Amino acid sequence: MKALGISTSPRIKGNSDLLLRRALAGAASVGAEPEYVHLSDYRIGPCIECNACYTTGECKVRDDYQVLLKKILDADRLVFATPIFFMSVCAQAKNLIDRGQCLWALKYVLKKESLTVGRDRRAMVIAVGGSKSKKQFESIRLTMKTYFDALDMKYIANLFVDQVDDRGQVEEHPSALDQAYQLGAQLAGTDDPPEKTIDIELP
Repeated sequence: MKALGISTSPRIKGNSDLLLRRALAGAASVGAEPEYVHLSDYRIGPCIECNACYTTGECKVRDDYQVLLKKILDADRLVFATPIFFMSVCAQAKNLIDRGQCLWALKYVLKKESLTVGRDRRAMVIAVGGSKSKKQFESIRLTMKTYFDALDMKYIANLFVDQVDDRGQVEEHPSALDQAYQLGAQLAGTDDPPEKTIDIELP
């Protein structure tokens, strides 16, 4: 089983990045083959809304998106980690998500079978923000639900941590590190997925 972790934070070993690494360690503990990706290492531009994918089902913009998309489609499990910027995912994450328009077009415009039809594919989200407000996670839930639907992945869990801002601060938050590890292990399991998305918020 392949477990892909995508760290969308521009900071290596920032808070969402560190929790992602713990989640991948949890997945590896139950036998999954983990792969870590730092999104900033890939040259991925924004969607240009050319709508070429409405005809072809593929993105017309040629850059590193195609390389990363193959990794995503090959993965059985996905951990998507982002810091909160202005109550939403960071810019790097949004670029990647928006380029998924080609997958949405394949599924809902062209009415074609998923590129991963018949496979058990599951995903979880890690998001970390400095604000005390719980509202910072509302847009994350909706955005990621829509993105995972386009990927044909079952949305298994959220790990949301607020009031954590300074680089590496989450290392002083043992409950967040433990939850990331446990959720990573659960994500990589083969038991029936939960009926509802597991939603964990930690102050």
